[in-house]
Amino acid sequence: MGTYNVNREVTDQFYRYKMPKIIAKVEGKGNGIKTVIVNMTDVAKALGRPPTYPTKYFGCELGAQTQFDAKNDRYIVNGSHDANKLQDLLDGFIKRFVLCPECDNPETQLSVKAKAGMIGQRCIACGHGDQIDMRHKLTTFILKNPPQDETAMTAAASTPGKKDKGGKKGKKGKDGETCNGDASPEAGNGDNAIKRLKSKNEEEDEDDVDWGEDVSDAAVQARRMQELTGAVSSMVVTDDLEKTPAERVNIFYNFVKKMKEDERLTGVENEKSIVGEADRLDIKDKGCLILVELLLNTSILQQAKTHRNLFLRFTHENAKAQKSLIGGLEQLIGVEYKDVLMPKVAHIFKLFYDLDIIEEEVLLEWASKGPSKKYVKKEVSKEIHEKAKAFIEWLRDAEEEESSEDEDDELDVVYSHTGKVGQTEAIKPAKEATPDKQEEEEEEDDDINIDDI
Repeated sequence: MGTYNVNREVTDQFYRYKMPKIIAKVEGKGNGIKTVIVNMTDVAKALGRPPTYPTKYFGCELGAQTQFDAKNDRYIVNGSHDANKLQDLLDGFIKRFVLCPECDNPETQLSVKAKAGMIGQRCIACGHGDQIDMRHKLTTFILKNPPQDETAMTAAASTPGKKDKGGKKGKKGKDGETCNGDASPEAGNGDNAIKRLKSKNEEEDEDDVDWGEDVSDAAVQARRMQELTGAVSSMVVTDDLEKTPAERVNIFYNFVKKMKEDERLTGVENEKSIVGEADRLDIKDKGCLILVELLLNTSILQQAKTHRNLFLRFTHENAKAQKSLIGGLEQLIGVEYKDVLMPKVAHIFKLFYDLDIIEEEVLLEWASKGPSKKYVKKEVSKEIHEKAKAFIEWLRDAEEEESSEDEDDELDVVYSHTGKVGQTEAIKPAKEATPDKQEEEEEEDDDINIDDI
């Protein structure tokens, strides 16, 4: 059986975290067709997660029902699915629920706080602790089936029920819970089993306490604020979402401003906090307006590189956010620092294009619509469009050259009527340049070469 690196983005052949390749077997036909993941237990063991988690993740991503039969070691996803497709989906599970966001190692453990509606993740390798992004559907399943319960359930299902000394199987306790026989003398009593479970949970809660933490009133209060219950958090979100868009933008402005004052704008965790706040306030598409206002000034050419990752978290595959970013740049160039930045318009737009923050299609659409008074005065917008004209023309020419490459390679071939049998000749269409066309070409030669900007 072949193996992959757990983090398949790592190509080092000596990478010590390995997992077996997924083996999928399609069974049945018609409406009853299903895919059995033959070695899901081994894969999950390599990831340090219960096998039900990745199986359920596949179901969420594929929109298919899942079935778990731990006793027979069968983990099933309804429908016909290729092993390579499931392997690619598993990469998404690993990135979301296994890898440490700080060191990218898969040595993480999950801790479920069901009452608070939160799932924590702590890395054994680097000690980093964080909360799992709760927006994925799998988190609901994990909250209802914590890792400890899942492990116990899998072990119990895969082991035949033992008989106690009296020859009877597990008895029912007072609460009606069935408890299988255990090796210890206490196992024959349902109440004792429940007490042991409660005692175990209490011990785990005590283990979570860091006795080296600051226990001052201020520190305790700060930790309590950070560990708001899920109910309180949802109330905060609901209250803010009832506010007007302008008020929510203002909240986000103050949040980013405070992050800037605390010098917490760079780094994965800080960037996630900023994006998370924009998501919470439902203003992610407009967030770039605030980022431009607070993060950029006359040193924009360097600042854009510094904060590239943060901008990308907003604009990646998000045309609306990219348009808002262009609007913010118009305000920055045409209002805030007009004298300094207006001559650098082409430089600025090319930089944001080269950094992949703004895509070519969005820039061409902005140029084709022409000046607008949405963000600045129409006269100012017109001036910015004029300054960016050389760069836009460069983009268009590059696009046309790329699309016409294949056409230039194709030649019309006809049989020669004068040559030998089977001899062919290529006919290339020739166009004479008109005087007007020659003048246009001369004007284009005088345009600014964007590569020299």
